[in-house]
Amino acid sequence: MVGGVTTAYGLTREQQEYAVWVRSAATSLEAIPPVHGAVNRPLVTAMGEAGLLRGLFGGASDGPPRDAAAMQLCLLREMLATVNTEAETALALQGLGSYPILQSGTDATRDRWIPGVASGDVVPAFALSEPDAGSDAGALALEARPDPHGWTLHGTKTWISNAPDADVYSVFARTTPGARARGITAFAVAGDVPGLTGERLDMVAPHALGTLHFDGVRVTRDDLLGEVDQGFAVAMRTLDLFRPSVGAFAVGMGQAALEASVAWAQERELFGGRLIDQQVTQHTLAEMSTRVEAGRLLVRRAAAAYDDGAAAGAITTSAAQAKLFATETAQWVVDQAVQLHGARGLQKGHLLERLYREVRAPRIYEGASEVQRTIIARGLMKGTQ
Repeated sequence: MVGGVTTAYGLTREQQEYAVWVRSAATSLEAIPPVHGAVNRPLVTAMGEAGLLRGLFGGASDGPPRDAAAMQLCLLREMLATVNTEAETALALQGLGSYPILQSGTDATRDRWIPGVASGDVVPAFALSEPDAGSDAGALALEARPDPHGWTLHGTKTWISNAPDADVYSVFARTTPGARARGITAFAVAGDVPGLTGERLDMVAPHALGTLHFDGVRVTRDDLLGEVDQGFAVAMRTLDLFRPSVGAFAVGMGQAALEASVAWAQERELFGGRLIDQQVTQHTLAEMSTRVEAGRLLVRRAAAAYDDGAAAGAITTSAAQAKLFATETAQWVVDQAVQLHGARGLQKGHLLERLYREVRAPRIYEGASEVQRTIIARGLMKGTQ
């Protein structure tokens, strides 16, 4: 993790320099062709070679991967999203899929997978959602049936990022029937294990998403991530870290839309002047800027709470506030940017056309906005805010 003298936003000077480096490094990835609906392995490999993926594990240079810092993760995601949303998504999924292994796996499991994730040679996935268990993760039904060697997994996962192409999955399965969140266990499952199959889902955004089918997939105690029946805590620990960073992704998209809008408004001639000379345009840009800035501050406040070891309830509430506000704000900011650009903002291949497609999903995944509001309300009732 980078550190040093504190400057703007509560960031250290080194953190600010790191953010500038990330944005610069991301520009080198623009030449890699996009891939729709599948893992872009050339992009992941290039990100590993550039040192960007190592930033998921507390550093951007040589050295063993270690625990992530929320602030560094948020800086990574915001800066990448400002320049290259496909690279941002690829990086985020490398972290989301691997953090349960990093934080809760055995030394052998971490050594098997984490270095490859950091180098870009291994693509992981976070397998929690099911056909009837999305927002209500405690309702998942994928069975882990006991057998003499451990368990066999039976059931289906869906809406899984990087599926079915991942090399390893952090899988959450039910080990105690009827116990809801208290009966879930997490496992690391190799992507080529017998009995695991899947298919891709075709989405509006170029997101790699798919369904997985587990037909007697064998797992052992060596594959455990954490303790038996404690998998829900493993999942929530990862999501508490990632929810502010989803907000950072949204802030980056909002910043990209804002920058494009300011440039366009100064260039576009209208009614004998420029678009930016219109007071309504100035007010729109001012509102866009203010909302993006507010989202950025909420995200960094939540990241700081996580890194500073705040109480669990405070971390969860701050993370929910950051994700809720930043993702809802990004949707509004991108929509306003399209309005300022007119029809050209929806032309295929235009920056705003891409942002308009991609900005919608963050309001749903890793806890929909309605779920975040419920979390915040519960924090108010418990006094954890």
